[in-house]
Amino acid sequence: MVLFPNAKINIGLNILRKRDDGYHDIETLFYPIGLKDALEYVENGGNGVNFAGSGLNLDIDPEQNIVVKAYRLLQEESILPGLDIHLHKVIPFGAGLGGGSSDAAFFLRSLNDHFELNIPVEKIKSLAGRLGADCSFFLENMAAYAIGTGMNLELLDFSLKGHYLVLIKPPFGVDTKTAYAGVVPSEYPFDFKVVIAEPIQKWEGRIKNDFETKLFVKFPELAHLKSRFSDLGAVYASLSGSGSSVYGIFDKKPVINPDDFPPCSFIWQEELS
Repeated sequence: MVLFPNAKINIGLNILRKRDDGYHDIETLFYPIGLKDALEYVENGGNGVNFAGSGLNLDIDPEQNIVVKAYRLLQEESILPGLDIHLHKVIPFGAGLGGGSSDAAFFLRSLNDHFELNIPVEKIKSLAGRLGADCSFFLENMAAYAIGTGMNLELLDFSLKGHYLVLIKPPFGVDTKTAYAGVVPSEYPFDFKVVIAEPIQKWEGRIKNDFETKLFVKFPELAHLKSRFSDLGAVYASLSGSGSSVYGIFDKKPVINPDDFPPCSFIWQEELS
């Protein structure tokens, strides 16, 4: 079985308040994009898991990979066969694109369907939520308004079809702990769902990512990338999630020269659907 888990971008990300459990309440719009990993699994006739990777080097113990963790969680619920798993990693990590969460969510859903485990959808969502706050989004994989820790989702009739996306990641990632360090939560002064439904040209100054305030100071390269998108005519540009990728949305297909975006280690461009 071969799966192609895709990435997402965040359109707006408001950090509203710190919770009693130490996490933060946020609101954001998750939007799926076409950047994909490749994940293959086959039964190996045994009881164990053999994991192999290619593409981007994760450099972690296989048992720490989120795909293997997803298998272990599902194993607590049902009897699973031994599997040989191969993940070809394309989506950059530490980039705010949800690549790991997507891998896990696609894997959970596929195992449940392929082996006819008949685990209820709500239980699969609960398992996904134990692996990452945005894992549940990838089970639906449609534009969704997320609140709370990011697990409470409301699917929206929202589309950027016909616009062009350019995504840039510099040669470093940003981990969640670093992103939240020094963040000062504040209530969002508008109705997010109302503003996001307006034409994209009206988002400037109202649809924002709160992580930019601190991360642009700590990593000036990110501020530079966003500025370059504006210079090249993007109708909207933003940091994605709490990671290090910055994207620009254009009305028409832009001509992108990688030399316009130093430093960068990854560039992705697509027509949105």
